[in-house]
Amino acid sequence: MKTRFLNDVFPLSFCPTGMVPQKSDTPHIPISPQEIAEQVNLVSQIGITSVHLHARNEDGSPAWERKNFERTIELIKDKNPELVICVTTSGRTVSEFGKRSDVLEISGDLKPDMASLTPASMNFAKTASVNSPEMVVRLAQKMQENGIKPEFEVFDTGMINYSKYLIAKKIAEPPYVFNILLGGIATAQAELLELGLMVQRLPENSVWLGAGIGSAQLPANLMSLAAGGGVRVGLEDNIFLNSGSDSLATNVDLIERVVNLAAGMGKSVMSPIDFRKTYLS
Repeated sequence: MKTRFLNDVFPLSFCPTGMVPQKSDTPHIPISPQEIAEQVNLVSQIGITSVHLHARNEDGSPAWERKNFERTIELIKDKNPELVICVTTSGRTVSEFGKRSDVLEISGDLKPDMASLTPASMNFAKTASVNSPEMVVRLAQKMQENGIKPEFEVFDTGMINYSKYLIAKKIAEPPYVFNILLGGIATAQAELLELGLMVQRLPENSVWLGAGIGSAQLPANLMSLAAGGGVRVGLEDNIFLNSGSDSLATNVDLIERVVNLAAGMGKSVMSPIDFRKTYLS
């Protein structure tokens, strides 16, 4: 069955930086490993389950090299050793398999628990995320080979269908983790019917978290909590506090808001230990 967190705990994924926002957009965006780790530590004190990591070069550009991720993970684990770590394999800025999979070669104590896997291509406002069938399969196989759980990043029902194809090919094992992202210019929108359809299409033995891009962040988070899902939130997805506002958010603002909204619904954040035991063991 599909896990629904209706009356108890829910997983909360923190996405602190992404690959797009720059210091010129908001001074609150963390860029260096030290800044990212510091913000992870701050929100961990409020309560999060996992962190979705991108790495940056010193100039703020996206970094794919594993050494950049390793330093960030090392600093995070120094103060939050139990936190579930998810790394990106995004194809938005790099296209070669060797570059996209380099982060999957991290081993030992710094090895990530999960890695994002976008099952198909799509357009953003100014760029494309290209994910050919061959690339998706190879990334999934590399994750399986290295014992890293794929976090399926799905932006529409077609991506869910391709995830089921990978599952049918036994390239992914249950339980399955899905991150449903709403509000993209060319993908599913943050509307109840669209979220409901995507949740209905998920395979059995799945856990899902809802996220919203830009002004869709808060509506998507609210709908996900109400529908019994988990939540992903952070400056990667939206740098503003409210839709139509020029008030810049901090990562602490965004995490606190979700935690407080959930508390009003009788929910609390699932601990990293419980998530790992339930979905990653």
